[in-house]
Amino acid sequence: MFIHQCSDYRFHAATPYQFPELLHFPKMPSSSSNPVTIEGVDLGRHLFYDPILSFDKTIACASCHRQEAAFSDAPVIFSIGISGEEMNRNTPPLFNLAWYPSLFWDGKAKSIEEQIFHPVRAHDEMNLEWPEAVKRLKESEFYKPKFKAAFGDQEIDSLLIARAIAQFERTFISNQSKYDRVLRGETYFSTDEYEGFVLMNDQTKGDCLHCHTTDGDALGTTLKFSNNGLDPVYDPLDYADNGLGGITGKVKDNGKFKIPSLRNVEITPPYMHDGRFETLEEVLDFYSERVNQSVNIDSKMEFAHKKGAHLSRSEKKKIIVFLKTLTDSTFISNPAFSNPFQ
Repeated sequence: MFIHQCSDYRFHAATPYQFPELLHFPKMPSSSSNPVTIEGVDLGRHLFYDPILSFDKTIACASCHRQEAAFSDAPVIFSIGISGEEMNRNTPPLFNLAWYPSLFWDGKAKSIEEQIFHPVRAHDEMNLEWPEAVKRLKESEFYKPKFKAAFGDQEIDSLLIARAIAQFERTFISNQSKYDRVLRGETYFSTDEYEGFVLMNDQTKGDCLHCHTTDGDALGTTLKFSNNGLDPVYDPLDYADNGLGGITGKVKDNGKFKIPSLRNVEITPPYMHDGRFETLEEVLDFYSERVNQSVNIDSKMEFAHKKGAHLSRSEKKKIIVFLKTLTDSTFISNPAFSNPFQ
């Protein structure tokens, strides 16, 4: 039990949440302003699944982030918000978020807490003004004791709501795939799985290691942004989505999007920020033969000058066999992450 003091809030005594031992991961960053507690996680879990945070009480965070799809909306290309219209980007999965220095495909949120503020008030997502969200929860006899257990006598406000959901999302740890078990020495890759792993990380073949860190650490991403040659031009006048460039306003950032982790990639199609590739085969075909050498393409795309790495059909198949070892079936069935209302 502890009492934590920060600049704006005083946290009452609560029970620290115990994260699993994580081998082959970088050290997990922690939030000094929002320490994870069992009570906070419980509150956040209920809020994540409760449609009370949407305008007409029909959509919850979990509506577009489903556990069985690694908290993505696979196989949907664009999720449908409260307006009934499609959103403009593919819904990313949620796991191992504690390591991410920014969220969203374009990095517009600098913390998990900040990320949570966006979908609730976004008109094409949950479309609820935060004062109304706060009012609903203050009037709820169900949530009053849960907020008290998590945050003591602090008045319910939007920051506490975001902090609770963020605590729950920080517990989304994916570390039980076959790949993880191999790293821990509990099992072995098959021949094709191993050869696919080697092809991924061979700089004369797949050359994936510069962005997807399956050779160096278990996150499967550098956590950075990259223009990977999806399109030949990124111009605000004729291209609808400039990614990071739309946030920074810098031309050099046009076409850069968050590098996703390859974890659970088998179960999170379609792929890329706009969901343009339906299958892993299409993704491998792109990196092999269809890369566009745009002006500000990432310099780590070493084969862009010849449209891609030119992998053989057999090599592509082996890479996909390896990618499937990154599927974490334990994560997508973990009852600690499931809907508490069912």
